[in-house]
Amino acid sequence: MRKRDKKSSRELGLEVAAICGRHFFKTEHLHYGLWTNGLDIDLANLHTAQERYTQYLLEHIPQGVKTVLDVGCGTGKNARRLLDMGYTVDCVSPSLFLSEWTSGLLGEAGTVFTCKYEQLQTERRYDCILFSESFQYVNLEKAIEQTAGLLNEGGYLFICDVFKKDVEGKSGIGGGHNINKFFECVEGAGFEKIADEDITDETAPTIEILDDAMKNVAVPALDSSLEFLRGRHPVMTKLLYWGYKKKLSKVRDKYMNGRRTSDDFRKYKTYRLFLYKK
Repeated sequence: MRKRDKKSSRELGLEVAAICGRHFFKTEHLHYGLWTNGLDIDLANLHTAQERYTQYLLEHIPQGVKTVLDVGCGTGKNARRLLDMGYTVDCVSPSLFLSEWTSGLLGEAGTVFTCKYEQLQTERRYDCILFSESFQYVNLEKAIEQTAGLLNEGGYLFICDVFKKDVEGKSGIGGGHNINKFFECVEGAGFEKIADEDITDETAPTIEILDDAMKNVAVPALDSSLEFLRGRHPVMTKLLYWGYKKKLSKVRDKYMNGRRTSDDFRKYKTYRLFLYKK
């Protein structure tokens, strides 16, 4: 029996985000929101902004598409919407937790492959392979090669995700392949660009929302929990802190560096909707 790969910090982060989103923010989406039509930038409106993003995504599915592979499907909300619209949908997720969540939502209507996209093996072929904020997590070259093999002739590579700009300096926000390297890779594989829409300004406010939540909710809650444990179990807390000192320091440096802002996002990142044809 093949030993299951160790869970990555990204997988764990997505699982925690899914749980917190459902119970605290009444949303099961794991993607950025689309802040359009004067929607107030407030945590209470995150669900509405995410629904707008989903609708925007679905409106760009090309005509003639019947079968879709949703890569990095999250909790399966987009896949469920696609099924309800009449598409045949399969999903890929490296997280067993999220795969089971998605399977429960899809029922018998679609197959969920629990593996990394680059490791997916199937005889099925698709009219459209969708990456909704999941392309940043795959190996660029391997994913493009895999996509070319899994698409029907004339099929579509559909990406809606963050990319890194080719600019000097370093962003306080992680994620995203270099945009120019992406262009070289996808065009070198023979894909024809059909659409390229820049929605950086419409998605950037999500950064402010998440940064505020981390600074004013998550980090203070962690500090309060540690303080409580320190008072009740000083020795255990000292050992716990010693064992996770580097990880705690890394979390603070990542989320409390003062550079996780929408301005930083706009300077170093570009959020794009790409549609390519095989």
